[in-house]
Amino acid sequence: MSEYLSTPRKNRTKEHFQLALIDLIKEKGFQSVTVKDTVNYSKYNRSTFYTHYQDKFDLAEDLLCTMLDGLVESVGKSYHSKQKVNTDYLTARSFRIISYIFENRNFFELINYQDTIPELHTRFPNTILKIYQEKFQFETIDNLPVDMGYFKRYTAYGFYGLLSNWINTGFKASQEEFIEEVIRLSRTHIASVRFIGES
Repeated sequence: MSEYLSTPRKNRTKEHFQLALIDLIKEKGFQSVTVKDTVNYSKYNRSTFYTHYQDKFDLAEDLLCTMLDGLVESVGKSYHSKQKVNTDYLTARSFRIISYIFENRNFFELINYQDTIPELHTRFPNTILKIYQEKFQFETIDNLPVDMGYFKRYTAYGFYGLLSNWINTGFKASQEEFIEEVIRLSRTHIASVRFIGES
């Protein structure tokens, strides 16, 4: 995709294409979606589409990157750099990542579909793992010695499992209820977390 200066109008147009792609994937599956479908659904023309994207794969990649970058950024809004928090004091604010997923549930519901954005099913959990690996330090209960690489992987994929189940059930539990469950589970094996921010 060509790089050029971002403008509010350009971003709004791209957002319309992205929203169209999400709805069309839910309706007919990614493989069946065409550029013609996307421009018709979003009420633009082909030339406008090709001003922003090479093809539907380019559009899908831009959408996926935008949403996963936002996921990473949401984590930093919960903590100050180098801040250490005992899990006894975790609150809903500690999990802005959950609020971000709920606010963008129209997109994240795409994990419920097999024929969906390419690599969504691998890059979403891998982004969670990257967040745990690069942005946090953990202290185990009673400082139990463990391989921290394994610990972060275990914890990250456990969290992703909870997230995917929440999404799969149509967000049946409220944000507040879900966060409370995540906090209770965190306290079973994590004594404290330290946000290290950008590494």
